[in-house]
Amino acid sequence: MSGPDLPAVTDATFAAEVVGSEVPVLVDFWATWCPPCRMIAPVLAQIARERAGGLRVVSVDADVNPLVCRDTGVMAMPTLDLYVGGERVARVVGARPKSALDAMLDEHLPAPART
Repeated sequence: MSGPDLPAVTDATFAAEVVGSEVPVLVDFWATWCPPCRMIAPVLAQIARERAGGLRVVSVDADVNPLVCRDTGVMAMPTLDLYVGGERVARVVGARPKSALDAMLDEHLPAPART
């Protein structure tokens, strides 16, 4: 699942950890009952490793944190929001292949150094 594999953000910590972050943040809104959420979890973990230092990847369990979901307009799982400088700059709804997520990230972020 997404949640256990990524640092968790909650209703109480979203503003500080996402909006207030110095580095861009990719937020994975997920739920335990969501099969596509489980499908993309390994992809998100891989992106987090590849882009460490230039991007934080965090998760929000939508069932446990309804306020942040309401406030950000999340209506379906999984929803991936990219925040840069405290502002949401991109949203992806539904599971996507890694290539599509990398392309979205590359539009808004400097390309990571590949080794």
